[in-house]
Amino acid sequence: MTAATDNRTTGTTTIKIFDQRLRDEAAAPVAPVSTSEVTKTTQIIAIYGKGGIGKSFTLANLSYMMAQQGKKVLLIGCDPKSDTTSLLFGGKACPTIIETSSRKKLAGEPVAIGDVCFKRDGVFAMELGGPEVGRGCGGRGIIHGFETLEKLGFHEWGFDYVLLDFLGDVVCGGFGLPIARDMCQKVIVVGSNDLQSLYVANNVCSAVEYFRKLGGNVGVAGMVINKDDGTGEASAFAEAVGIPVLAAIPANEDIRRKSASYEIIGRPEGQWGSLFASLATNVAEAPPVRPTPLTQDGLLGLFAADVTGRDVVLEPATEFDMCGKTETKRESLEVVYDAV
Repeated sequence: MTAATDNRTTGTTTIKIFDQRLRDEAAAPVAPVSTSEVTKTTQIIAIYGKGGIGKSFTLANLSYMMAQQGKKVLLIGCDPKSDTTSLLFGGKACPTIIETSSRKKLAGEPVAIGDVCFKRDGVFAMELGGPEVGRGCGGRGIIHGFETLEKLGFHEWGFDYVLLDFLGDVVCGGFGLPIARDMCQKVIVVGSNDLQSLYVANNVCSAVEYFRKLGGNVGVAGMVINKDDGTGEASAFAEAVGIPVLAAIPANEDIRRKSASYEIIGRPEGQWGSLFASLATNVAEAPPVRPTPLTQDGLLGLFAADVTGRDVVLEPATEFDMCGKTETKRESLEVVYDAV
């Protein structure tokens, strides 16, 4: 037997072993999803919303207010932009878990709590981080980040609240982790009176309902309406899907300006203190419920027809439209059998 033949034989054997291992793994029984009552004293809450809708703004001020009320709070940014903690830390970038663990691994050093977790006025915060554009999967980065958190003892930490900031536009597995794996007790959606943010909120409600049907325990505690201009679409959405409005943060120039300059407005003594104090109470007390997601037509029905284009008629394109000059008659690819 030649060396080339021997190599091919070895390679074939390796492939067969790998194929069998995959088959064995696929045939292994899947552990049932837990349906037992939640016994954790820590409330783990995942906040979802469209990018730019104000999740990070809401969470920074909410977590700050909770800490001022004497609660021990951990804020975890799960958005690849790594901007959840920016407002909390006055615009300063927080070293992310992904970049820190990669650097430490190359140096042969373990990751310590102090490398990735920082605090301000009683709020503990960290960022999972994510890859640069085209250099990796953001969802996989989320999974890696939580694996690192578990190694650091995530399930043993004694917090009253753990708030997770998730991007709702992205639908790959990593971003659905808290819902799919029962990693949180409840979900809160942040939206506004615009179609795109409510589409994302409805998508999150659909995910929660899907995993509840599979035996999951996660529910939706409610909705925070940000940049509320009073037109009412967001509150109508919340009523339609069966979730409460936990707070309506107005579209206000003072709020916009202070947020843009990384200023915390969720202070007990401040102008907006009572708003965030009420939100903190509602977030803590709101029970997780099963939402009733809307269909696409139902979602569009919350808006006027001239806004959504519901009066548009779909006109089928023709071969002539596509070719530009002549319409060519093409033979059908369908197989036609002669009559017997």
